[in-house]
Amino acid sequence: MDLLGYVSHQRSARAAAAGLAAVGLVASVTLAPGGSPPASGAASTDRTNTHHGVSRLPLGPAGLPETRTTTTLERGVTWTHIERGAVSPDVRWVVELSIPSSDSSPDPDAPPRAVQDRAAADALVAQLTAAGVSAQVQPVEQPATADVPAGVIGYRVRLTATYAEKTQADAQVAALRGQGFTSRSWYAGWDGGNRAGGHWSLEVLTIDPHRFRGDLSATYGPDIEKRETTSALAAYEHATAAVNAGFFVLDPAAGAEGDPAGAGVYDGRLASEPVAGRPVLVLRDDARSTEITRPVWRGTARLAGGTAVLDGLDRVPGLIRNCGGIGDSPTDHPLHDTTCTDSGELVAFDTQFGARTPSGPGREVVTGRHGRVVAIADSRGTELKPGQRSVQATGDRVPELAGLTVGDRLDLRTHLYSRSGQRLDRPRVSVVNGGPLLLARGRERITQAADGMVHPGDPSFAYGWVLQRNPRTFAGVDRRGRTVLVTVDGRQLDQDGLSIPETADVARSLGLVDAMNLDGGGSTAAVIDGSVVSHPSDATGERPVGDAIVIR
Repeated sequence: MDLLGYVSHQRSARAAAAGLAAVGLVASVTLAPGGSPPASGAASTDRTNTHHGVSRLPLGPAGLPETRTTTTLERGVTWTHIERGAVSPDVRWVVELSIPSSDSSPDPDAPPRAVQDRAAADALVAQLTAAGVSAQVQPVEQPATADVPAGVIGYRVRLTATYAEKTQADAQVAALRGQGFTSRSWYAGWDGGNRAGGHWSLEVLTIDPHRFRGDLSATYGPDIEKRETTSALAAYEHATAAVNAGFFVLDPAAGAEGDPAGAGVYDGRLASEPVAGRPVLVLRDDARSTEITRPVWRGTARLAGGTAVLDGLDRVPGLIRNCGGIGDSPTDHPLHDTTCTDSGELVAFDTQFGARTPSGPGREVVTGRHGRVVAIADSRGTELKPGQRSVQATGDRVPELAGLTVGDRLDLRTHLYSRSGQRLDRPRVSVVNGGPLLLARGRERITQAADGMVHPGDPSFAYGWVLQRNPRTFAGVDRRGRTVLVTVDGRQLDQDGLSIPETADVARSLGLVDAMNLDGGGSTAAVIDGSVVSHPSDATGERPVGDAIVIR
């Protein structure tokens, strides 16, 4: 099946799936392809203008067709499906090389990367030329964000030839492998900032607090340490609609699978500490006063000899996903998709974590009613009964629990606060992690460096994660105080996805004034009435995630 045939087949299947969820009042809007006023019921395509409150998406060339179908799911809740553009036969496949490090590279011992310094890129092109392969060096441009200046962050190498079909690019990748070069096939439509034609699908959930009579919250499902799909979490909560939420541990080598990689509050119970300084989305169950803040947490264990500061909550001691902890290696600052380590930690647990607390060397103290110690073990790992909590100590923190005996008082205090000092771990409140920030008070404010999306010495990370197009999930608040949850498909032949700068542009075009990025990539999923209406990008289908935002 050729590309256009494949796209037609996929769209037919997706349209059928979307139809399963289309309940309630449905309204369709087609945005006219010109700058003149649209026909009645349609909206202007001019990015700077709106018609009936609808603003055209700032994606691809100005004349792309765009349709929006809005369904009322329940009182105060609408689902808008947006289709923009179409697959362009002019967008080609390319072959991109992995560039070995050289003596001139920031880290000469680093493995080959997609983006390196100019000297390393030139050296690779020279090797390719000697092998009879035509290639070119291309600068990788970083647009200005709130904390990263505009400029060239490095250079990539691509073959001069382009290809109409992936199979042709794959054949060239195989040929290069035989010559000792590492490369990948890449669809040019996934290049961030590309103004060529393309296709985008968005699912937009809007919750109006003035009319909403349901419950807006977040859930991790039965326990923290296991992952479930967004559709399974929606079913678990009997939700009308759901989207995936925050970042989480995926690899068991990085901790407990499903553990939020950042702050997590579920129905008022704090389950995970924040990544220092990174933003969170705060949801109230009545959908009023949704906000984005950079929280501060305070966790202490009051012992007979004084007060000890906790390192974490309900996670494997010594493994800090996305970093941002206390005294961790290699950094205390946020560093996305990195697992920092700390050989000596105090971590508190309750029954939210799972069937058993993590096992390993160290010490664990279990408390019952009124914080009285009921058990002490010189190794970690136990089953907590309802109402019990525990503290695990590793490394040089073990002596801090050494003086306790059964019957002593061990007072654990763990609270999460907004920057204004308001407690966030309180009834009827949920908090999910994410980053970077996208918009603040109606203006673009992408905190790329502060939130850990810049890896020192490795421009390839920002290239792939920030500047290239990927599936995205983001959330925020519009001018009317409505909570808006959005998924954007990507990493597929007919789904271009968004870069982070494009995500901020789309958020603003949808009327958001405050917005932040949530987990994306293969995690991105939107569920309506039990059906997955987005198009997950993993080859295996919908990915199990750590938590989800649900509307009940």
